Amino acid sequence: MQAKIVFGNADIEGASRWGWFIGHFVTPTDDPRSTSDLEVKWGVHPAGEGRSQWGMNAQATTLSILIKGRFRVQFPDREVVLSREGDYVLWSPGVSHCWLAEEDSTILSVRWPSQPGDTVAMSTQSQVNEENL
Repeated sequence: MQAKIVFGNADIEGASRWGWFIGHFVTPTDDPRSTSDLEVKWGVHPAGEGRSQWGMNAQATTLSILIKGRFRVQFPDREVVLSREGDYVLWSPGVSHCWLAEEDSTILSVRWPSQPGDTVAMSTQSQVNEENL
């Protein structure tokens, strides 16, 4: 029987999965946090931390909300700076991105649906531009 109430700490539970603590990857599968509907990430990033390698999701939409700090998300045709608590950015499947924490930052991200192998790494900016034409 599936538990009806689950509680814990997002930072601790997501530590082994880059902050992701709800999604298809949670075991056992009868845990309510195991779902193919969405993924949730609690990201705590020190100033200067970033992902310089471009990536994209083939099928998932992503929403990132700033809890605290200053956080920059780069897309092929623009960049978005999250600087006030509650600032957010939402992007569709197939949109390449990378990011940088300009200050110590906490970000809550939700991605849907949750599917294995949906994240694709892009090796160069020119590959990103080609994919988004």
